[in-house]
Amino acid sequence: METQRIKEAVHWRLLIDTLLDPGYHADRVLQGGYVINVVTREIYQADVAVKGEKILMVGDCSDLIGPSTTVDHVEGKFISPGFIDSHMHFESAMLTVTEFSKLSIPTGTTTLVADPHEIGNVLGVEGMKAMVDEAKTLPNRVLFTVPCRTPDAPGLETAGHDISSKDMPELLNDPWVQGIGEIQGFSNVNPVYRHAPDILDDQIASVSHAHRQGKTVEGNAPALFGKELAAHIISGGTHVSCHETTTKEEMMEKLRYGVTVFMREGSSQRNMAECIRAVTEEGMDSRRAVLVSDDMVPEDLMKDGHLDDIVRRTIDQGVDPVEAIQMATINPATHFGFRDVGVLAPGKRADIAVIGDLNRMRVDQVYLGGVKAAEQGRLVLDIPSYTYPDSVKNSVKRSPVKKEELRITAPNHPRVKVRAIEVIPDQNLTEALEFDMNASDGVVQPCLQRDILPLTVVERHGRGGRIGKTFVHGMGLQRGAIAESVAHDTHNIIVCGTDYEDMVLAVNRVISMGGGIAMIAGGKVVGDLRLPIGGLMTDELTGEELSEEVTRLHRLAEEELGCTLHVPFMHLSFLSLVTSPKWKITDVGLIEVDDFKVLPTVIDGR
Repeated sequence: METQRIKEAVHWRLLIDTLLDPGYHADRVLQGGYVINVVTREIYQADVAVKGEKILMVGDCSDLIGPSTTVDHVEGKFISPGFIDSHMHFESAMLTVTEFSKLSIPTGTTTLVADPHEIGNVLGVEGMKAMVDEAKTLPNRVLFTVPCRTPDAPGLETAGHDISSKDMPELLNDPWVQGIGEIQGFSNVNPVYRHAPDILDDQIASVSHAHRQGKTVEGNAPALFGKELAAHIISGGTHVSCHETTTKEEMMEKLRYGVTVFMREGSSQRNMAECIRAVTEEGMDSRRAVLVSDDMVPEDLMKDGHLDDIVRRTIDQGVDPVEAIQMATINPATHFGFRDVGVLAPGKRADIAVIGDLNRMRVDQVYLGGVKAAEQGRLVLDIPSYTYPDSVKNSVKRSPVKKEELRITAPNHPRVKVRAIEVIPDQNLTEALEFDMNASDGVVQPCLQRDILPLTVVERHGRGGRIGKTFVHGMGLQRGAIAESVAHDTHNIIVCGTDYEDMVLAVNRVISMGGGIAMIAGGKVVGDLRLPIGGLMTDELTGEELSEEVTRLHRLAEEELGCTLHVPFMHLSFLSLVTSPKWKITDVGLIEVDDFKVLPTVIDGR
């Protein structure tokens, strides 16, 4: 720490010398552009001079140009602070930190705040440390907000490792760890308070430790209002965020409480358009409105972009371009207490995005610490690939399943009433339904005509081997089955199918691969993807290669399985997220989230 302070002092002196001594010059000057001032919400013509990693001056920088200065002519373009994604998961993209960064840097994203909740559930502290170690090798800034508890709902789900307040000192002492991530353990406020108060006590202990360390804490408050919202805010130490806000009314109440609302706009969950109405229709102050991606698949990164696309969509909702850019720069920097990014000003880190078309958010150049990293959508900075240690691989620890283990049974009843989870497209929320179903030889049969299919979660961490079973409506499969070891948040193997035979084959294919995605139709593998790192990610493919592979799998899901649901693998993975209402499925069974209890799938037989 002392060495770092000395280095900063030397650098500051160099900046001052360069400004005041005519013998010194800037290393780089971006000349002739229009600066986007996110402090004053202005746009005006100015140069940006850079010395080392820092911004030297914003204004007329002609006197700072010397024989060794690199001058980048950006006439007619807009110079913006680099974008900050304040809440995202590398695991959802199935990419390493390195490969995700390679895709996101050319879009103008220079800082990532990642929540390693997924790898933490599978591999515990060791898995999160491996991800942090990778981030330390990169030129962009990647920080982490770590989970203070896994699993979030003990007794209702089985994680690979249990994390609690006892693990916080070790994790939070790392300077790459920004703080505690989404505190999902107290998202279901009343059920947790009534049935599992130990979760709250342990969370408060973790939060207290984070605040003593000067670290931040992020919230998770889906559909909370009034006293429940107030209790959740207090449990996080009073200054929290929420990335689970889905309605204008939620947005308004949370802003009034001082919550920083992370307006999510990812691949399968898109809430910004509804949330932003609090600003565009009600005139509410947008300083605590922040744009985040949360969960993105690589093909969307490749096709549409990252925060640049989210800012563009926000502009399309009627938000002024500079105000939209504030939501991806100064607003998140203020929330996290970042002193050196998010603003173009003297002494700040020279993380810069040069935008050619402001309304369409076309990013032409990107600089990381004053070094040109990308141009015209292409990375120009060499970033080597990264290979993870074997210690975070081979995480599937169970034997193959048999068909009878997955069947939903109703002995001696030809017709039964069953419960089913209803998929809500582009949300991780679900609804609760009941259906009359036919049974044959004591087994409840799928109903393709009404899109009611078996849905099963198979414990894969070697901690009991339980299998939870229910039905789902809305997955839209016409044939075959999909299984994957990506199933939020404990990441057991989740499978949905039109017949039990294909479901078994799909689960066993995932087991044999050591984790991944498998699609089966007619007893044959029609598509699969190996995910060796925790059963969640791959270091065997580049971002471009994985994007092509996921695009192929989505096409096969439509062509071979008849599935028309957008990003079906991501929708399937969220059907086990027990911190989000209403019904979900885990290895324990069908979970009624609001009451924190397990429900039988078969209600009665007739």
